[in-house]
Amino acid sequence: MSGIRWGNTGEEQMNKELLARLLESAQAEGLDAIALVPGPNLLYLTGCGFHLSERPTVALFSVDQPPVMVLPALEVGKVPFMETFSYTDEEGYAMAFHEACVALELAEARIGVESLRMRLLEARILQRYASGAQLVPADDLLGRLRMAKSPAELAAMRRAIAVAETAFLGWLAELRIGMTEREAAARLVARLLTGGADAVSFDPIVVSGPNGALPHAVPGSRQLCFGDWLVVDWGAFVEGYASDLTRTVTMGPPTGPLCAIHDLVLRANEAGRAAANPGVTAEAVDAAARAVITAAGYGANFTHRTGHGLGMEVHEPPYIVGGNSIPLLPGMTFTVEPGVYLEGVGGVRIEDDVLITEYGAETLSTLPRAPFVVSA
Repeated sequence: MSGIRWGNTGEEQMNKELLARLLESAQAEGLDAIALVPGPNLLYLTGCGFHLSERPTVALFSVDQPPVMVLPALEVGKVPFMETFSYTDEEGYAMAFHEACVALELAEARIGVESLRMRLLEARILQRYASGAQLVPADDLLGRLRMAKSPAELAAMRRAIAVAETAFLGWLAELRIGMTEREAAARLVARLLTGGADAVSFDPIVVSGPNGALPHAVPGSRQLCFGDWLVVDWGAFVEGYASDLTRTVTMGPPTGPLCAIHDLVLRANEAGRAAANPGVTAEAVDAAARAVITAAGYGANFTHRTGHGLGMEVHEPPYIVGGNSIPLLPGMTFTVEPGVYLEGVGGVRIEDDVLITEYGAETLSTLPRAPFVVSA
């Protein structure tokens, strides 16, 4: 297939510049097309949201023909700006996919796919109807497309952070001794949804006492007790963009071994954020935060990466982890969230949302980082 060209199809809704960048990158990597399924990448390019279901939906972006979408007939009205190949429940999807693949000449093509999102269903469909096609992971290519956020994207993220912070501060007044973790988490969700969130970024983590030693523990039936340290990890989606924060809450004045651990994690958080600058590698930020914890003898208790990219997804590139040599550039947004976890005792994680600017880095989250004390 030859050079990039595309006409009027898609100009009404799709971002022409983004599409051109996508196809230029695809061509540079020897791909003939990109196939996207419902999710953030498809939403980013088209502005249209779809759900993954038993009715497959696939958008096909050829490097030398206008994009098309195969989708259920009942969804066609969402994409008046794009050529569609639709099917009804009675017809089934076979002919629609066959016709689309023939129209784009995808036989024997190299098709870039979302390996972290595409299901076996869509992969087998493409392999069947684009006869001889090779499916190639395109996650890195797609990640690069979305890593640098526009002013409009950043404005949405700032609102998502503000909603999450306000909800958290109001929620603290509801916490009581004897309340279960599950009830506390539910109350935080309610605060988020009634306080301006379009959705929660993820099911909040509200875990207490020894349960805090599991970084991704699920709130359960344990009741909050006097003296407990709580790990609270939460966020909001606003206008399609996420926030992701973690703070420590204590039931009564903070006491015990986690006081020193909190001070340590706070210093690691500060070191990670201070290391974040344009041109610095993602792994250097991880190393800066990790060095503080390792020097104190708790390296083995910091069991996860220092952070992850944040935007339309809660976890997306760039990943702030050892071995990731990608340079941080203006517009990139990510978390800095070191933690230390002591089995049988509890844990501390302090997570902030960070933006790389032209001259340095801005911490977008504004909540204090000292433990939030609930009067018992």
